[in-house]
Amino acid sequence: QVQLVESGGGSVQVGGSLSLSCSASGFSLDEYAVAWFRQMPGKEREGVSCISPRSSGRTYVADSVEGRFAISRDSAKNVVTLQMNTLGPDDTAIYSCEADQRKFTCTYYTLSTPDYFRFRGQGTHVTVSS
Repeated sequence: QVQLVESGGGSVQVGGSLSLSCSASGFSLDEYAVAWFRQMPGKEREGVSCISPRSSGRTYVADSVEGRFAISRDSAKNVVTLQMNTLGPDDTAIYSCEADQRKFTCTYYTLSTPDYFRFRGQGTHVTVSS
C-alpha cells in the first residue's frame, strides 16, 4: 500500500525557513516523481516543486517560489524534502506531497495538470506570520 506522510510544517515568522519532508512506506521514492503542492486559503491549489525519478533527478520549481524553495531527495532515508526560505505571509498554506511511478520529467505541465500524480499525502500546515 502506497502511503505518503508529510512532516515539518508549523508556524514561522516572515523571513524564516522551514523544511518539509515527504516520507514513504512500502515503496522506494527513488522510483517515483514526487511533487509538492499547496492550497492557500481561498485560492486554487498550486504546484510548488517537483523532482523526477532518481534516474533523471531533474527538478522543477514554480516561478512563484523560484530562488526561495528547493526540492531534494534523500534516498537513504526515503524522503523528499522541500526547503523553504525567506517565507512570507503568501506562503501560508496546506502543503502536500504527491507521487507517481510513471517515468516522466518534472515540468510546468506536470505541476499544472490537475490530478497528474496518482498518490497524495494528507498535508501539513504552514503558517507564516509577521
